[in-house]
Amino acid sequence: MAGIVETIGTRVEGQVDRTWDLLRLDRLHPVVSGNKPFKLHLHLRKALDEGWKGILTFGGPYSNHIHAASHAAQTAGLQCSGIIRGEKAATLSPTLADAERQGMRLVFMDRAAYRAAAHSMRDGTEAEGHPGFLVVPEGGFGNMGMEGAGLIREWIPRGRYDTLLCACGTGTTMAGLVHSAEQGQRVIGVSVLRNPSDLESRLKTLLGRDIPDAQTETIHGYHFGGYARKEDSLLGFMNRFHEAHGVPTDFVYTAKLLYAMEDLVRKGYFNPDERILCIHSGGLQGNRSLPEGPLRFG
Repeated sequence: MAGIVETIGTRVEGQVDRTWDLLRLDRLHPVVSGNKPFKLHLHLRKALDEGWKGILTFGGPYSNHIHAASHAAQTAGLQCSGIIRGEKAATLSPTLADAERQGMRLVFMDRAAYRAAAHSMRDGTEAEGHPGFLVVPEGGFGNMGMEGAGLIREWIPRGRYDTLLCACGTGTTMAGLVHSAEQGQRVIGVSVLRNPSDLESRLKTLLGRDIPDAQTETIHGYHFGGYARKEDSLLGFMNRFHEAHGVPTDFVYTAKLLYAMEDLVRKGYFNPDERILCIHSGGLQGNRSLPEGPLRFG
């Protein structure tokens, strides 16, 4: 655990710097990093323990989940199929090219067929039309993904933090943190989605209760146009944050989380003595969807 938690100082005008901590899960592994090994853990264990041929999962052409799942399955000695959203392009994205090299069989579907397939195949069951393949939903969404994400707790020093913050897409990581939180510990999710109800409904499905409540909260308004969307101000923040702290971020998740964190600090959202930990969920390979030039770090 040593060296994976870093302290960040946020300049607050007219005051001393406010410090908070960042859990650098992006440093766990060069490919399967961030929250991905946790959300995949129970699916891979089930597939191995029960003798499944492989796993089948879902994602887009720059999906961090697809990228990580292909490598994790290959390392575990499992076959892997990926249902890819959209028609096959003349040239594969870097993400899909990596996934194919890592042994994933790519199956392309138009958006309507993709939605139907993702909806009909249930977490932890045999994939329709793919005998012997265990279904891993998009982003690891489901009870096994949530319980796996709860294992992030093992990397968080106990008794040190009042509040945990993470970026939210499917809500699986946040649900896992809520599921494993210490007594009285607050969990805040910063949504990267434009539609607030999408995240709340997913969290309710996973946790079986409404959000927010006394110990959980979702924060909206930091999506920069919606899922996987960006603005120049966000890219500028990513460069400044890297220059100041040496921490690379991705524009889909972690940059939006940390932008929100610094903005909330400056607005006085947190109590002065509140001990805060943000979760860096990896996903840096997704920056390869950007043209060369905007980011000043690799």
